[in-house]
Amino acid sequence: MIKRLVYFLFLVSLIIFLVDCAGKPEENLLKRYFHAVRLNDTDTMGSMALEPISPEFKSWKIISISEEIVEPVILPDLDKKEKEAKSKLNEHTGIVLDLKNELDEAKMELEFARTARARRAARRKVAEKQAAYDKEYEIHKQLLKEYNKAKEAAEREEKIANFSVLGEFPNIREMTGEIHKKEVIIELNTPEGVKRYKANFRRYILKDPVTNATHRGRWIILNFEPIE
Repeated sequence: MIKRLVYFLFLVSLIIFLVDCAGKPEENLLKRYFHAVRLNDTDTMGSMALEPISPEFKSWKIISISEEIVEPVILPDLDKKEKEAKSKLNEHTGIVLDLKNELDEAKMELEFARTARARRAARRKVAEKQAAYDKEYEIHKQLLKEYNKAKEAAEREEKIANFSVLGEFPNIREMTGEIHKKEVIIELNTPEGVKRYKANFRRYILKDPVTNATHRGRWIILNFEPIE
C-alpha cells in the first residue's frame, strides 16, 4: 500500500513537472484562471490561487513577465525563529507571574495594615512592586508581539509550500529546497476601465531529509496586487 502511494505521488509530481516545463506555465495558469473567473468557478480559482480574486472583466492580457528567481527555502529558518520566540516568551511568563503574585501580596499587606507607619511602608512596597511589574509586563507584551509575528510568518510560508506541493507533510518545516518566483503584470479591461495587477507566482521544490524524496511542486498564484 505504501509503495503504491509513493508511486502515485511520484507520477503526480512528474506530470506537474512536465506540464510546467512545457511552454509558459504562468501564461497557461492565467488562461485557466480567468476562464474559471468567467464561469464563476470559485473552486477552480481557489485550487490555483492562494488568495483568489474574481473581477468582472471583458478581456485580459499579459503585459510583462519577470525573470525567474530561485531562492533557498526559508521555512526551516522561520520555524526556528518561531520556536526561539516562543521559548523567550515562555521563560518570561514565569517572571511576570512571580511579580504579579508579589504585587498582589503587597496590596494585601496594605489592605490589612492597621497603623499609619505600616500603611506608609505598605504603600511604598506596592509602588515598588507595581513599577517592577509594569516594566516586565511591557517587555512581555513586546515578546508576545514578536512571537505572534514569527508564528504568523511560519504558518503562512507553510501554507504556501503545502499549496504548491499538493499535500500536508508533517515534517515540511524541516525540508530544504528551492523557491521559484515570478512576477507577471496583467491588464484587465473592466466595465470601470483598464486595471492592472501584479500576479505573484511561486513554485516549491522540496527535499525530505527523512526519505530523501523530492517533492516537485506546481506553479501557483500567490496573490494579485493592484497597480495604481
